[in-house]
Amino acid sequence: MADRQPRYGATARFLHWLVALGVLLMIPAGLIMVRDGLPRALQDVLFLFHKNIGVLLLLIVVVRIIWRMTHPAPPLPPQIPMWQRRIAALSHLALYALLVVMPVTGYLRVRAGGYPIEALDALGIPTLVARNKSFAEAASEMHEIAAFLLIALLALHIGAALHHALIQHDGVWSRMWPIGRRD
Repeated sequence: MADRQPRYGATARFLHWLVALGVLLMIPAGLIMVRDGLPRALQDVLFLFHKNIGVLLLLIVVVRIIWRMTHPAPPLPPQIPMWQRRIAALSHLALYALLVVMPVTGYLRVRAGGYPIEALDALGIPTLVARNKSFAEAASEMHEIAAFLLIALLALHIGAALHHALIQHDGVWSRMWPIGRRD
């Protein structure tokens, strides 16, 4: 019965897993790049990766949000309790919000700090904020807080997905899993 549940379309699943991959690479890069005593060459590579993939992720997340707004999610299986439906809806909304807040605050921190974002610079895209140390510090604090909120929410999201896949076997997991039955 579980594999007969309606699934997200191929585009939604592709965007989900593309964002997931990007975020799961960005988290360790972001946590490691700010450590004291890190060799400068490694730190530079991690900052370069983090800044530029962050810009790319913002674009992908915007596409994903537009896609989601124009392509409703398939219905949850009928046996899912209302309290779980509400938590799922709120947690997805929070995930989308944090997936926008993270790159925006990262951009503001970098640009207000007077640092380059190489991909944007190469495309000739001008800086949208003036250099401002106190603004950069505030954006940095917001970025850090949002990062830890995102990590916590991702743990909840992954835990719930695994619960549905390994314990409930209720079809929720198969709605987004990229492989399996054909649409």
